[in-house]
Amino acid sequence: MSRIDPIDNPKEGNLGPLFKQAESWMGFLPNDGLVMAHKPDVLTSFFGLAKAVYAEGKIASGLKRMIGHISSKTSGCEYCSAHSAYGANEQGVEKEKLDQLWEYQTSPLFSEAERAALNLALKSSMLPNQATDEDFDNLKKYYDNEAIIEIVSVIAMFGFLNRWNSTLNIQIENAPKAFYQSLNTTSDE
Repeated sequence: MSRIDPIDNPKEGNLGPLFKQAESWMGFLPNDGLVMAHKPDVLTSFFGLAKAVYAEGKIASGLKRMIGHISSKTSGCEYCSAHSAYGANEQGVEKEKLDQLWEYQTSPLFSEAERAALNLALKSSMLPNQATDEDFDNLKKYYDNEAIIEIVSVIAMFGFLNRWNSTLNIQIENAPKAFYQSLNTTSDE
């Protein structure tokens, strides 16, 4: 059970269009947003941030979700781990690749560029932060500054979401929960 109840009637009032858009994108109403709606300015601001981070850019949508998954699982947030894995699959990342996500350093399913991005997600989500100049030197072999900022933006956004959802014990919705539970590999194996 979430530590704060979600709002009632989310599709009514000023936030209605935002929740309708979120539901059309995700296929369900996100429980974290329903709780965040108790402070509408925070929800509206976060929605703008998420829209900017997930906007089409130099980093593929599926890779952004895999970055979010590595970051979230490293941070211990099951809600965001489930959402990001489900979202990656919805963005075209095959389940087989997601099953091997924690073997990204050795699996032939991942490119060197993906390995560099996922490695930064892992290392920068640890406390204290483990990202090094060498990690950025490696990233720069595959990505320009704009793309690196996209990668770091995903990691930073999930830093907020990981704290939000873990602290409030937000309940995972059925669709992402079922997909997440179907994965064969976790960081603990």
